[in-house]
Amino acid sequence: MDTAIITGAITPALCSVIAAVSLLAGGLITFFVYRILLKRKKLNIIKEAELEAEVIKKEKILQAKEKFYQLKSEHDKIINEKNNKINQIEQKIKQRESALSQRISESQKEKQEIEAIRSNLTTQMELVEKKSEEMERLHRLQVEKLEVISGLSGEEAKSQLVESLKEEAKTEAMSYVNEIMSEAKMTATKEAKKIVVQSIQRVAAESTIENSVTVFHIDSDEIKGRIIGREGRNIRALEAATGVEIIVDDTPEAIILSAFDPVRREIARLALHQLVTDGRIHPARIEEIVNKTQTQIEEEIVEIGKRTTIDLGIHGLHPELVRIIGKMKYRSSYGQNLLQHSREVANLCSIMAAELGLNPKLAKRAGLLHDIGKVPDDEPDLPHAILGMKLAERYKEKPEIINAIGAHHDEVEMTTLIAPLVQVCDAISGARPGARREVVEAYIKRLKDLESMALSYPGVMKTYAIQAGRELRVIVGSERMSDKDAEKLSYDIAKKIQDEMTYPGQVKITVIRETRAVSYAK
Repeated sequence: MDTAIITGAITPALCSVIAAVSLLAGGLITFFVYRILLKRKKLNIIKEAELEAEVIKKEKILQAKEKFYQLKSEHDKIINEKNNKINQIEQKIKQRESALSQRISESQKEKQEIEAIRSNLTTQMELVEKKSEEMERLHRLQVEKLEVISGLSGEEAKSQLVESLKEEAKTEAMSYVNEIMSEAKMTATKEAKKIVVQSIQRVAAESTIENSVTVFHIDSDEIKGRIIGREGRNIRALEAATGVEIIVDDTPEAIILSAFDPVRREIARLALHQLVTDGRIHPARIEEIVNKTQTQIEEEIVEIGKRTTIDLGIHGLHPELVRIIGKMKYRSSYGQNLLQHSREVANLCSIMAAELGLNPKLAKRAGLLHDIGKVPDDEPDLPHAILGMKLAERYKEKPEIINAIGAHHDEVEMTTLIAPLVQVCDAISGARPGARREVVEAYIKRLKDLESMALSYPGVMKTYAIQAGRELRVIVGSERMSDKDAEKLSYDIAKKIQDEMTYPGQVKITVIRETRAVSYAK
């Protein structure tokens, strides 16, 4: 019973112990099994890593070998190139050595030949000395015999011979000098004519074209009505602003701009082109466009002067002289365009100076500037040569150029060789057939006299001679003159023109007095 009780009491505990022991044993077995598996896996990983490392090592060795072979081939290529260069240099050196040795042998041969020639010359010199001594001895004997025969000493005979030869030489020299001088005169005249003709032939001269009208083409005749404006206000404003007579007639798609001054015509043409293109044509817009166009023409004048100096190769001119040269395009002298005339004179001067051995650049500069006195801004009462000389002196030109400008019409004395050259070339350019027309010059002078006469009255702001001088338009300030004063001014100007000027037909005097009110919307 006791045994049964003990057995009954111990059995659950034992079971739990046995279960715990069996669980612990199973865990230990599992642990050891897992550890063995880990060791095997570790060994497998190590083997795989060793195999992979071996593969990488072999690849790296192969890459290193390839790189080594590549570097070796490049190195071998460089070495071969250097060897080739060295071989080429060695060949050149060998060629030079052979050439040098050949030259040395040739120089030695030449030296030997020179020595032979020297020895031969020495022998010949000795023979010549012996012969000269013999000739001297014979000469002395002959002189002694002549002295005995003539009864004169050698010095006395020599002096008589010299005197006779001197007189004969003087006579022959005088005749020879006279022949040379006459020949030189004939040759000089011939050469001068030759130089002038060659210079004229080598300079391309343009024909004279003198226009007093410009034709402005339009797309349709509808634009004519817009240019005229309501009651003619647009065309009057345009004529008053530009001083150009605008003729709108039945000529299809064309408007005639008439004025003796090319600058005014060009300003009117450009202004009219801008107005027609823009489409806004009214008096205020006309004045604005005309002012802008005048500024544009001034810039164009400077550009023309610069382009002319560049074309002729003339540098270092004062900017004011460049502007004056540009103004020459819009001036004429006896119908001859002043800029073309000055360019022609400059080229002629350069060619003649080169033929005569003078400075062609200086001559060309003087030829271009010789007529700058014809286009001054203030137009004083001085001859254009004197005025041009003063302008050149003011803008620091060289004395030779200043004298050439002032002396090309004999107003001052010529002091350099350039001055007569400029005078001759100026005459050549002006004397060409068709180069100048006196009628046009007189016509322009008459129109300028008309304008200056009207401008001399007080209150007059602008004057324009139009219709070939048959009408004079005078613009006066409304605040300075009343309507009655304007009528009196028209009568006074007409009376003065009638008394002091000579003109064909009749001259119409139109005095324009306008009152303007200007305000701005802001």
